[in-house]
Amino acid sequence: MTSPPSSPSGAPGQPALVPLPVGTLVLASSSPRRREILGEMGLEFEIHIPDIDETALPQEAPEALVTRLAEGKALAVARHLPKGQRRWVLGSDTVVVLDAEIIGKPTDENDAIAMLERLTNRTHRVVTGVAVVDAQDGGVLSQAVTSEVVMRPAQREEIRAYVATGESLDKAGAYALQGGGRRFVTRVEGSESNVIGLPMDETRALLARAAAGSAPGKTEAPGRSPS
Repeated sequence: MTSPPSSPSGAPGQPALVPLPVGTLVLASSSPRRREILGEMGLEFEIHIPDIDETALPQEAPEALVTRLAEGKALAVARHLPKGQRRWVLGSDTVVVLDAEIIGKPTDENDAIAMLERLTNRTHRVVTGVAVVDAQDGGVLSQAVTSEVVMRPAQREEIRAYVATGESLDKAGAYALQGGGRRFVTRVEGSESNVIGLPMDETRALLARAAAGSAPGKTEAPGRSPS
């Protein structure tokens, strides 16, 4: 069980207003960023790592891709949980989109440099799918959330120096907003936690709906999530 960090009232990490009993939330992800965000939300959870094919379908839109993968991850974990106790499984997937092209994680340092050379001095989208599955009855709630990231111009030498730190190699788009990659970002329109890997407000709302027994279905998301 992962417990939330303590923090003063009103600060990040305060207890989330999500009526989930302790021991009922499962995170279907190996991402340390998502673990940190849930901890900052004040939630306690277990971690189960899903094993699914994350290949995009032909002509699949980014929003459809991340929603499908978030649901797939949560459902894959839910199917293997012990029967009896009601549990909610949270799945998520994030992609970077530039000019309608989905940009994944770099294969090596040269690929990371090439990605950042494309992203700098441009505006790109970060799209995250979030899904909550009721492991007891298989009900699914899901949503895609979009933020826009504006990057400043950067010289190749600066990009090389950042990539050499190793931070970019396991990140979609080859940068970490919560780390040294913030140096390239001039503005985020929408949720910053969405760019990092999990939109706090939308995740909190989906969990609250799931706990309240809301009917399964997708939630329509605006083009950009509120800050």
